[in-house]
Amino acid sequence: MNPVIQLEDIHKTYHTGEVEVQAVQGVSLEIMPGEFVAIMGASGSGKSTLMNLIGCLDRPTRGRYCLDGIDVSTLDRDALADIRNRKIGFVFQGFNLLSRTSALENVEMPMLYHHQHLTARQQHESALRALELVGLAQRADHHPNQLSGGQQQRVAIARALVNQPALLLADEPTGNLDSQTSIEIMGVFQRLNDQGITLVMVTHELDIARYTRRNIVLRDGRVVSDRAVTARLNADAELRRLQEAHQAVKLTA
Repeated sequence: MNPVIQLEDIHKTYHTGEVEVQAVQGVSLEIMPGEFVAIMGASGSGKSTLMNLIGCLDRPTRGRYCLDGIDVSTLDRDALADIRNRKIGFVFQGFNLLSRTSALENVEMPMLYHHQHLTARQQHESALRALELVGLAQRADHHPNQLSGGQQQRVAIARALVNQPALLLADEPTGNLDSQTSIEIMGVFQRLNDQGITLVMVTHELDIARYTRRNIVLRDGRVVSDRAVTARLNADAELRRLQEAHQAVKLTA
């Protein structure tokens, strides 16, 4: 089985005037199909830069990066855009949904740029299947202002999945959500991962990282820790516990 992500001695250097900033320094790692990985680190650790490199939003200064068997290290901007559309689904902290379109239409958007030129019916069916994966098919005709924050993030996840990418890349996906909703979203990610979807999530929250299967920690642009999560939290069980605790508080109030 070949890695979905293979980084070999990746460096990224930025120049600000006469100042040279080494944001990523000699990172080498592999992520296999079906893994659920959290990339962690404090502000300035290089995790956002590494995410941009993994997401083909930027190119390394030096080193080799293969995404799903394709060497993307030296591709030009247009080729990187094509790879992003075909191979990667993105989920961001902000939901980035179009306010005047339905959940279904938001999920359909990436397919407008699909290389297979799908028919309107095919787009509709694919978008509905993606919404079913995140448990929101019954809200397909709702607009973002009719959805909760957690439901909007589910729509964003469905949009990321609709082109059946090799990799789902999430950047602080619970950053704008309360604790209970964050656990709910991590439950969605866990169920997707259980179905074989490869996920890489950037987060600075240790509690959120414990819902994944592997934690990679960066410091000063270098990997300082890469280990399996031995006591993985179950999001569904934790959500039930929180709801029961909340109900108990209401009954005693």
